[in-house]
Amino acid sequence: MTEIPATKHSAERTKRHKNKEASAPRCCLLKNKQTQFLIFAILLALTQVAASCTSITERQDVRPLVLRDVPAQRLAYRFEPDVALPPEIKTEDADDKIEAIQLDFNTRRQDDALVRTVRSPDGQRALVLYGTSDAPSQEFHIDLYSSDGKFLRNLTPPDLACVFPETVAWSPDGSSITFIAHKSVKPTPTPTPRDGIAPEVPETGAAAPLPSIAPAFAAVASFSTEQIYICDRDGYDLRPLTSREGLIYFYAAWAPDNHALVAMACKESEWEAREKQFRLAVGRPRLITTDSKERLLDDELTEALPVWCPDSSKVATGFDSDVMIYDAATNKPTQARIRLRDALVAASRIYEAKNSGGKNGSKNDNRESNTSESSPASSAVPASFNPIIRLEWPSPEKLYFETAYVRLLPNDSISTFQRWHRLTLSPQAALLK
Repeated sequence: MTEIPATKHSAERTKRHKNKEASAPRCCLLKNKQTQFLIFAILLALTQVAASCTSITERQDVRPLVLRDVPAQRLAYRFEPDVALPPEIKTEDADDKIEAIQLDFNTRRQDDALVRTVRSPDGQRALVLYGTSDAPSQEFHIDLYSSDGKFLRNLTPPDLACVFPETVAWSPDGSSITFIAHKSVKPTPTPTPRDGIAPEVPETGAAAPLPSIAPAFAAVASFSTEQIYICDRDGYDLRPLTSREGLIYFYAAWAPDNHALVAMACKESEWEAREKQFRLAVGRPRLITTDSKERLLDDELTEALPVWCPDSSKVATGFDSDVMIYDAATNKPTQARIRLRDALVAASRIYEAKNSGGKNGSKNDNRESNTSESSPASSAVPASFNPIIRLEWPSPEKLYFETAYVRLLPNDSISTFQRWHRLTLSPQAALLK
């Protein structure tokens, strides 16, 4: 039996249609698998990129390029006792007075006492601190002079009494001036006529002495306790930088990059208590920005004035035998406490042994067998062990601090066992892996 051609073609078309229907799902399934694999690969790549970005921004073990980038709590240190100060650190503040300005006071302003002159960073101007005969000895006023001795203007208004002359300063860029002052309280007694006789009044039109020419000062807020004031380099725009009545601000220092000041303040009762004990003033360290925002660094009192790191990233101070370091240029500040009591006590014993001249050694040779008498002496705190009173930070890696015994007597001061020590700072080992 022979197959008819039309039937044969029809059968072939039916077979091809069935084969196409059977292969279509396999093709779609293959394409779907390829698409899913591609999507998965893209998502995996994006996840890895995000993870790498996170690790770059958040990981703490990236090696810092400079010490400025190291948070305070991630610093390591090496303690070196009884070291010599580098020559760039001044052990005493020089009471420098510009000769041309001193000459002006000697010839033209003999009733005023020149206290100090403070040169501007560019050397073109100077702040002139002077006392007047009608003001208490610890108070002064400030004038602005050119460095060649020419008077420019009065800087402080009459109702402000400046105090703490060592805190008067230019900002490092020379654009601002800061000082500490309180409301001036000058007694103005009304003369009482004697025997009921009224004082003579000059006739109308009679010549009367006129006050000296002075600038018209804009109204400036004043306070009964000492506050920090700021103005521009020409003495204008004077305003209080702090306004916390009841607190005594007795120290302020500019950051090297001008972004803030570090200050010290205490309550009136705390100031008076230290005065009665003939001891250095104590305060709480704080940061103050030029727009008057204040950040308290520590609520503990200290007599060691805080200092800036040269890169303006940190501030350091001392509490008894501990050194504290605070971040000062970040939105997430940290702090670190370096406890040095044991190291300082051990260093003090070595210091006293070296400075005893061998006298103690000869005595101890005869008492080697008497351990009961030597034990209390060895455990006693050495007389040369004293609190931290001053710090200097000449380079980011080198922090110096002084320990000493200080008492302030009415007409003199006692300062003994003055010893300088050094901390060499570096990143912790975890940051260098």
